[in-house]
Amino acid sequence: MTDAETIQRDVEALLARDLADPHRLLGAHPDGDDVVVRAWRPGAVHVTVHPAQGEPVELRRTHDAGVFEGRIADATLPLRYGLSVDYGETGTFPVNDPYRHTPTVGELDLHLFGEGRHEALYERLGAHVGERDGDVGTAFAVWAPNARSVSVVGDFNSWDGRLHPMRSLGSSGVWELFVPDVGDGAVYKFEIRTQSGELVLHADPFAFAAQVPPQTDSIVHRSTHEWRDADWLARRASEDHLKAPMSVYEVHLGSWRRRPEEDDRLLDYRELADELAAYVKDMGFTHVELLPVMAHPFPGSWGYQVTSYFAPTPRHGSPDDFREFVDRMHEHGIGVLLDWVPAHFPRDAWALAQFDGTALYEHADPRRGAHPDWGTLIFNFGRNEVKNFLLASALFWAREFHVDGLRVDAVASMLYLDYSRQEGEWVPNEHGGREDLEAVAFLKEMNEVVYGREAGVLTAAEESTSWPGVSRPTYLGGLGFGFKWNMGWMHDTLEYFQQDPVYRRYHHHGLTFSLHYAFSENFILPLSHDEVVHGKKSLLEKMPGDRWQQLANLRALYAYMWAHPGKKLLFMGQEFGQEREWSHERSLDWHLLEDHGHQGVQAAVRDLNRVYLEHPALWEVDAEPTGFWWLEPNDAERNIVAFARGSAFDPEDPRTLESRDLLVCVANLSPVPREGYRVGLPVRGPWREALNTDAHAYGGSGVGNGGRVEPDETPWHGQPCSAEITLPPLGVLWLVPDAPDA
Repeated sequence: MTDAETIQRDVEALLARDLADPHRLLGAHPDGDDVVVRAWRPGAVHVTVHPAQGEPVELRRTHDAGVFEGRIADATLPLRYGLSVDYGETGTFPVNDPYRHTPTVGELDLHLFGEGRHEALYERLGAHVGERDGDVGTAFAVWAPNARSVSVVGDFNSWDGRLHPMRSLGSSGVWELFVPDVGDGAVYKFEIRTQSGELVLHADPFAFAAQVPPQTDSIVHRSTHEWRDADWLARRASEDHLKAPMSVYEVHLGSWRRRPEEDDRLLDYRELADELAAYVKDMGFTHVELLPVMAHPFPGSWGYQVTSYFAPTPRHGSPDDFREFVDRMHEHGIGVLLDWVPAHFPRDAWALAQFDGTALYEHADPRRGAHPDWGTLIFNFGRNEVKNFLLASALFWAREFHVDGLRVDAVASMLYLDYSRQEGEWVPNEHGGREDLEAVAFLKEMNEVVYGREAGVLTAAEESTSWPGVSRPTYLGGLGFGFKWNMGWMHDTLEYFQQDPVYRRYHHHGLTFSLHYAFSENFILPLSHDEVVHGKKSLLEKMPGDRWQQLANLRALYAYMWAHPGKKLLFMGQEFGQEREWSHERSLDWHLLEDHGHQGVQAAVRDLNRVYLEHPALWEVDAEPTGFWWLEPNDAERNIVAFARGSAFDPEDPRTLESRDLLVCVANLSPVPREGYRVGLPVRGPWREALNTDAHAYGGSGVGNGGRVEPDETPWHGQPCSAEITLPPLGVLWLVPDAPDA
């Protein structure tokens, strides 16, 4: 085939939207001592090339559809030039030719991507503003290995897919194009021609910004945020999360607080940064955990049906506004955890589903690629490029937004091939088992990389089964998470507290059973959003009795929870006794704080956090049995439990108990006070009430011990001394040794 025939073939392929390498035809090409320039400008009347050195040359039309060609004598490559394009009555416009530039993605990038090991993949794929050979513009790159052709379209080319066909980088499946004069704020999508010839529009999987739904375009974004949290990151890097306090306030940004006087307007990231940070700091929480902030089209999914794994939701502002949110939280000493969802993604035709006309990100077999519960699709964890996409996303939020941890949603659905499936609806693994070995391998790698690369960033798993070693290191056979949500504790504890006290004696084991496995994982105790929706009622409404008893039960539940081994997580609104179920469509019922009872619940939670932070006994040895011992686990008849917590100690230290921070928790979960109830105490000397949930300040009846307890020498509960104390009704006491300077 002659050169002319090859060119003619490429022209025909270009017009048919079938040319995988438009740079082979378009742009500048050597021809002896000259350079030939070809341009593709549909609808143009005349096209002129303007070399950086030399006189302009008008190109001749070689195809009526808009292919132009001209020769520049005595020129060499690389040739710097621009075009002027005459569209007749529309006018003449300068154009910087995108086809004069070399590839924007290197061979090493493609090699690492193919192996699933490109940890900064988001720096290569997607849209990146930059400069190439004197032109300022945006480098676009997308993975679509089964496409016949791909174009980038947007306002900059009137959404005409003919104008900017991209170049295929061979077997990698990556397509790229540098488009001059496209910058920050430009909206775009990728127009993909599938193997069937259909043209489909997809948002960029690696987009850094997205439009506010229901619009679905991607937005070119270049951050200009200057971080101020270097000291925070340095402290975080040296912290051992297992031995540090962690009290997490779980938040849905769209419904925490709104502006009712402005048509119920959502707060933006900067407003949230100021108001939420001040509130969380006042309440004493150490972290906020945000329901997914990754961009998602359907607000009713609460963010759990993510379509943009590299862009925060635009409902509250720009990506830099979210960076400012994180920065301000750190300024207030508050860590930021994000819910992250690699378990599934929605079927929206403009997003990841059937991205290049094939099951690219998902499994083709619906027995593995479709989720029966949520109507969503499941990632193909066995494909290197898909694993790399998710791995890069996890690192991206830690690196680009400085978040302090990722809580991985629905891990159980990832671990089991038969999750929510009947016999015959799932495919066994290569060993005939039900475990999803590819998902397991991905989770292990994700945790290894996050902990290995991002100092101080933690991961937590929402995992509801008995899978062993979820929060154990991978080198010990675990999944490698830092923490696991204790769903068993949550279920058993709520079931107990929902019982009328007269029947609680028959459920006493449910209250104490969690201590049989409390140290098998690094647990977080969650009372999350999932417990206050879909007809489950708010935590307050779950409690039995009249309103006084409901409020007392709620305060007792929290005090028991805060004293129990494990880090703490409480969903927003429950800290002041939200009455209605949570709805993502409205603000929390802040007006309830006009009531003394709800003020009391809030004050109790504030003091729980304060005392919690003051006493290492409650958090320093959370994951080991040496930090907990029962005093009275078996008093089911009177609905009473008592236990002690202690900080870390050196068994070689002769001071033993006396050198430890200590706290005793006694819970009377019946509505009658108990006078003269003897409780064993680990050390002699006076003790004081560090907290009494029945205090008048919390809306209680004020039953207690005057704030002080004097033990005698009577051994009790296996302890060297004890005291007869008064237990308040539906109340919890926290007792601590009364140090002289307390």
